[in-house]
Amino acid sequence: MSTDARGSDPAAMGRPETDPPPAAPGASAQQVALAQLRRHLTAWIRHEPGARLGSDPEELHQLRVAARRIEATLALFKHQLPPRLVHARQGAKGVLRALGTVRDLDVQLAELRQYCSALPSAERAAAAPLRSRLEEERARTHQRMLGTLDSEATRHWLETLDHASASFAAPAAPAAPQAATVIPERVRGRFRKLKKAVRRLDSRSAMEEYHTVRRRAKQLRYAIECGAGLFGKPAEEMLKVLRRLQDGLGAQQDAYMAKNRLTALAAGGSRLPSETLFLMGRLAEHHLGETRRARKMLTRSWRRVNGKRWKGLRARMQELSEAASAVQAATDENSQATLTAQLTPAPPAEDPVLAIPEARALRH
Repeated sequence: MSTDARGSDPAAMGRPETDPPPAAPGASAQQVALAQLRRHLTAWIRHEPGARLGSDPEELHQLRVAARRIEATLALFKHQLPPRLVHARQGAKGVLRALGTVRDLDVQLAELRQYCSALPSAERAAAAPLRSRLEEERARTHQRMLGTLDSEATRHWLETLDHASASFAAPAAPAAPQAATVIPERVRGRFRKLKKAVRRLDSRSAMEEYHTVRRRAKQLRYAIECGAGLFGKPAEEMLKVLRRLQDGLGAQQDAYMAKNRLTALAAGGSRLPSETLFLMGRLAEHHLGETRRARKMLTRSWRRVNGKRWKGLRARMQELSEAASAVQAATDENSQATLTAQLTPAPPAEDPVLAIPEARALRH
């Protein structure tokens, strides 16, 4: 596939830039997985050109979200998808690393603008050298990102997703696991992992442990989104509180990364004016305060996730699992009856030549 600054061409990939229709009731887990991949690939194609241009940070953010959801879908349905798609997870991880570096700098530049907007003009001027340094670093990482997007590995990754997900509307095999059985199982498993990660946190927990909680929350959210059409309102309520939890943890992570970058710039012998270095120290303290505030909010956010909303979703998933099991049992019973009928030998047909006519009484 040829590439240029415009990104992936929907026509070249053999598909319109539209979302696939939602999976029909009773759809298999594989059908739902392929439809989700198709949807996320559509989002990738929509946002890649803008991310390449680099003028709108939101385009890069949405491109990264599409890649993250592709990777999450491949992980969620790894037992229902073909091996070549499961192996494509490695391609997603490489792309995510390249996009994430640029995104981190976009976030830090936006936070710097917001922080400086309330400062006197003289102090805002002290921030100009720092802004220039961050913009230079952003330009370098953006060029490296373009190299990743144009690489043979990334284009092969996209082609693999395109070709494999094109069959999302194909009829499911009769014995294929139903989405109503698989997705609730995955959601329950991911909730248990999130709960375990939250319980490990205490006042001495390192940022890596909070990042694990954030990652687990994100995985649970994506799993629920895959089954949102099946779960209905309980999923909507659960997703709201999960987003709040994820936003708080994301703000904490962003502040932590920004503080570390400022510390590295100050300690790296950068030729920055003294007033700029002083402002950077204050900004680092601001980011540290943001980190502490986010940590305090975690307990309240988790209580909402682990409360009545989870109980409502869990009850709904139980109903779906029981209904799907009943349908599967009936299908298995009918299949067994059909197989038995096919294997039971029929009584031999009577040969008309050898048939002996019924004896009759003779008349005298």
